[in-house]
Order: sequence, then structure tokens, then C-alpha cells
Amino acid sequence: MQAKSPAESRTTLTDLVLPSETNPLNNLFGGELLARMDRAASIAARRHSRRIVVTASVNHVAFNKAVPLGSVVTVEAAVSRAFKSSMEIFIDVWVEDRESGQRSKANEAIYTFVAVDETGTPIQIPPLEPETDLEKERFAAALRRKQLSLVLAGKLQPNEATELKALFE
Repeated sequence: MQAKSPAESRTTLTDLVLPSETNPLNNLFGGELLARMDRAASIAARRHSRRIVVTASVNHVAFNKAVPLGSVVTVEAAVSRAFKSSMEIFIDVWVEDRESGQRSKANEAIYTFVAVDETGTPIQIPPLEPETDLEKERFAAALRRKQLSLVLAGKLQPNEATELKALFE
């Protein structure tokens, strides 16, 4: 299988925050933002694998900044690492200032998706070849996160987590 770049999976969703999507403080509900991130990540995973994809986990979510009613919010997602059948998707959320038009980072998340066939069986996907410094940084960190997750789940012995061990040596 031929490797793909993160740019080939890049997905950008831009929308307004409407009144029905806000909490009593007139900020976007966290669950609404999670759904938007899940949709963007799903499209990115599908673009990379060209297969049916399912959400396997939400590994990290940071709600760093409220997203107010009426804001233009942009969700950017791209595959940060591809494994055998799973993909880590890194998501950045941006809010556009209504007056100046300047964008600021509001949130980020990391989702894992698995490519499956029509019966729901995991299926092999193309490898990922990062190009930019940020893509390379996220690519390397994805393996450490996967190893940590496997160690915590009891599926990998700590002494076998080579990338994690390298952090402490």
C-alpha cells in the first residue's frame, strides 16, 4: 500500500454557533463540539483509508476556551498516524473573532478511528508519511500515546514500550 500524507486527509468544517446549540451561559455545548469534532475526524479517517470507519476512542479533549453564541467555529482534522487498521486523528478547533476576524485556538482533541469492511472486521490501511515539522511531531507522539494506552490496558508490558522508555532514558 502506498503511503499518504496528512494533507490528503485534512478536513475543515466551519459553521456558526446557533442558540439551540448553547448552554445557559450562551456558549457552545461541549457535546455539540464533540459531535462536530467526531464528524470532522470521521471524514479525515475515511479520506485516508477509503474505507468505512468507526470511532474507537476519544483519547484527549481539551476545552480551553468557551465558544460563544454567534461565533464562527472551525474544526480542522487530519490523520496524525496510521497503524495496521487504526488511525489517530488530531483535531484543532478555532474561533474567529466577530470584530477583527482573527482566529484563536479554542480546543483540541485526539480521536482514534478503525477502518472496517462491510462486516465490521478491521481492515488494513495505508501508512502515513508526515511532511511538516508539526506533522512529524504529532506522528511521533501518536506512537507514545498508543503504547501508553496498551500498557494501561494490560495489552503491552511496560518494558516493551520502547518509545515510552526512550523518554526516560
